[in-house]
Amino acid sequence: MSADIALRRSRKLDHIEYALTLDDGPADSRFTDFQLLHNCLPELALNDIRLETAVAGISLPHPLIINAITGGTDDVADVNAKLAEVARLTGSAMAVGSQFAALRDPAAVASYSIIRDVNPSGILFANLGAHASVEQAKAAVDMIDAAALQIHLNPAQELMMPEGDRSFTGYLAKIQDIVHSLDVPVIAKETGCGIAGEQATSLVQSGVRAIDVSGAGGTNFPAIEAARGRHEVSAEALSWGIPAAISAAEVAASLPDGVDMIVSGGVRSPLDAVKSFALGGRAVAVAGPVLRLVQTGGVGAAVSWVESFLAELRCYLLLTGSSCPADLLAKPLVVSGFSRDWLNARGIDTDAFARRGRK
Repeated sequence: MSADIALRRSRKLDHIEYALTLDDGPADSRFTDFQLLHNCLPELALNDIRLETAVAGISLPHPLIINAITGGTDDVADVNAKLAEVARLTGSAMAVGSQFAALRDPAAVASYSIIRDVNPSGILFANLGAHASVEQAKAAVDMIDAAALQIHLNPAQELMMPEGDRSFTGYLAKIQDIVHSLDVPVIAKETGCGIAGEQATSLVQSGVRAIDVSGAGGTNFPAIEAARGRHEVSAEALSWGIPAAISAAEVAASLPDGVDMIVSGGVRSPLDAVKSFALGGRAVAVAGPVLRLVQTGGVGAAVSWVESFLAELRCYLLLTGSSCPADLLAKPLVVSGFSRDWLNARGIDTDAFARRGRK
């Protein structure tokens, strides 16, 4: 085994270990700055609520996506198999972790393909970094018969890794080449530091069909890499990034029709999810909560969490007078505090959010 492959395998195990032991943050996702209005006359019954949505032209039975964190070793294969079983039992779309390990080490392929074995008819997203070639992108999609390819953008994480990249040039050109060469849609995603409106516009121009904001406030990959390297990093550095809710507002303001948004990065409750839909998200994605549950309580505990999440989500939709997630785009959303100041300074009219639906 080469030193590079051994290092990658070790890193994959570390990602699982520290994702389980480190807390979210320290940045705040800022969902608490956003408040939906209660509707005491919803004119709906609970069985009227529909959770179906679509992302990048892919129909989803509900808007909760499970993001896997990693892959590449036998130990991680077991974790991914459990996550795939949760996805199968709950009808959740699922994304795998970066597949570069399997492209460099054929022995690692099984730790990803097991997800398709466990969930043969599920909706799966492949995953590679922005420096991938067209050939690598096609191989990643074929490896799990993916419905879409996530391209992750992670400069802050790379800078925390002693072995990480130090050059981030040419990414947009590579993304554009991949978009034009694949038969499946491409989803651009961050890894916990968020996406600003300007970069969202650039990504749209490259041809991506969806953007996953992956803002600050959830699983913190720079913090994971700092823990792996056993080196001290300032709280300011670990708090770097755009809070998830703010990133969602920035990205939504930059997206044309036909390009969808996924909100992730500290989405920890159904209330966070409905706020995400009110900001323009077509789906939300979670990683840490489901990973912790399958590792501590097994598949059954994670399935129960997803089912409870979706049941509570239906209640919040009813209480806002929304029959489906997309209806929330027309519902009043009051923005306060830090997020209001940020968005107004960036030219996004938060008063317009609050006045939605008024005649």
